[in-house]
Amino acid sequence: MKGPVLDAVRRGLAPGVVALFDAVLAEAERLDVALYLVGGPVRDLLLGRGLRDLDLIVDPREDMPLAAEGLARAAAPEGAQVVSHDRFGTVRIEAADGALDVATVRRESYARPGALPTVELGTLDDDLRRRDFTVNALAVPISTAARRGRPALIDPEGGRADVGSGVLRIFHAASFHDDPTRALRAARLGERLGFRLSRGSRTALRDAVGAGAFSAVSGDRWRREFEKLFDDARNGLDPAAALRRLAEWHVLGALEPGLGLPSAAIPALRRLGRSLAVPPFPSARLRPWAAGLAVWLAEVDATSRRRTLRRLAVRGELAQRIVEFPRLRDRCLRTLATARGRGAVDALLGGLDDERLLGIYVYAPPAGRRRLLRWALEDRTRRPPVSGADLIAAGLTGPVVGAALARIRLAWLDGAVHTRDEAIALAREIGARLGRRNAKRPRTAAKRVAAEPATVKLKKASLPAPEPSSILPPASPPTRALHPERQ
Repeated sequence: MKGPVLDAVRRGLAPGVVALFDAVLAEAERLDVALYLVGGPVRDLLLGRGLRDLDLIVDPREDMPLAAEGLARAAAPEGAQVVSHDRFGTVRIEAADGALDVATVRRESYARPGALPTVELGTLDDDLRRRDFTVNALAVPISTAARRGRPALIDPEGGRADVGSGVLRIFHAASFHDDPTRALRAARLGERLGFRLSRGSRTALRDAVGAGAFSAVSGDRWRREFEKLFDDARNGLDPAAALRRLAEWHVLGALEPGLGLPSAAIPALRRLGRSLAVPPFPSARLRPWAAGLAVWLAEVDATSRRRTLRRLAVRGELAQRIVEFPRLRDRCLRTLATARGRGAVDALLGGLDDERLLGIYVYAPPAGRRRLLRWALEDRTRRPPVSGADLIAAGLTGPVVGAALARIRLAWLDGAVHTRDEAIALAREIGARLGRRNAKRPRTAAKRVAAEPATVKLKKASLPAPEPSSILPPASPPTRALHPERQ
């Protein structure tokens, strides 16, 4: 079995990861150390699925108790870093073209329900039995030392049969009491693989929910599990389906009373999943979980939205953005439907982060999505022919520079300004207008210019002036699309 398994392991992995794996295996042979492939990769090999990562563990000799660290340091290529995660020998080899984790076998125990586990060195059997489901408690010996006296597949609890039956089964009735976050892993894994919870596991989960075990877990831990749920959408997971499982299991209500999966959020969540798997526009700074929470909780009442964010330890500016997202979404969808010109769309979307932009995209109707995509793919990165420095060099100062830049960008995207000279001429004209207004109302105008936010400056700069412009064609009557909504 050795050859086919190793070939299957190497297939589909990045070349840099394959090189690290081969180096670790070579060192395990040289040091006569027992090295195993365990967990999800073994399950996926049995299912004929490609491997996304590797889970390697080392069963140490008595004279080499922290075998994983010694093995990793010996195998690391020149220039790579070996980072130790804890005192029990979990290490990561980080090279320029890949990374690989290696761990030493361990056992876990829980002081109380919901607590983080106490970890200590253990045996291979301990390590397999500490895992969440039997389908992940599988190991394949891949070094000579590991194969001595071992079968080709180590399966202490019938995990191979559960893989064949499409069943997620816990090891004991207290599993969800010990670690309630396993419920979210069950939803993610079950939806990704098409597996179901066994009847006994459903009963154990129901008992844990009824006993209040979920309240003992910190918000940070729950949030990290939701981060993984929405991150998995990049690999094809439907977040709406995973959340539906959690709702049916009453897990969402156990996290926050009254929390569920509103039917109005399901189409947007499905589109979000597809958009994370195949991004419709570049979004290098996107946090899938932040977009996911905004889309999901947009259909929850405002009080539940705030309480859920507090329960998940989402704080500060991000929490406020998610709380306010439904109003922003509604305003943007209305304006996208009526905006006249590309400049108006730019004024609407230009200040949004990637999470809110994607959230608006998945809720928008087809025409709105087309307009948003045109802006994200074409107009977002376009730069007008002048900068603030150019306008300062042309003699403009103070708030006039920002107002002129905003008006120039709007006119340039709409095709009313084409060259640098036209842009500077328009800026001077705007400066002259504001100067005349300030001369008529010196105190109130100055205070207004200094106090108004950027969106209001853009609004005022884009309104037609009382005098005709010598640079732009006659302006159309202002549309509602250029006005910030008054909430």
